[in-house]
Amino acid sequence: MPKEFSRTQRVGDQIQRELATVLQLEMKDPRLGMVTVSGVDVSRDMAFATVHVTFLGIDGEKAINEAVEVLTEAAGYLRTELSRRMRMRFTPQLRFRYDESLVRGRRLSSLIDEAVADDKTSVDENSGGQE
Repeated sequence: MPKEFSRTQRVGDQIQRELATVLQLEMKDPRLGMVTVSGVDVSRDMAFATVHVTFLGIDGEKAINEAVEVLTEAAGYLRTELSRRMRMRFTPQLRFRYDESLVRGRRLSSLIDEAVADDKTSVDENSGGQE
């Protein structure tokens, strides 16, 4: 029998969808660039929601921290928009965190590609000398 999703997971998924829509259509701050909501973790008591975000077109730790700060400052507005769109007695407070998984994934992928290329080069060199 498959395990059903918990209420906190369902609420987190709904918050993720609604925030993605609000950020895409209504947030016009140029410091944000393109924001992607990669996940939302809701506390058991549903008082807090940690929103994991990534930014396309923003590089550098300073720019990323500034973009997270912009979202943190807009948390009240975003929470109000969530409460209008979702039917809940209480809308969780939003905390924004930068999700480094995409950057780490790209870095690991490039390291793997380099290792494969190095292996291929060393195999070609070794087989070329034995002929």
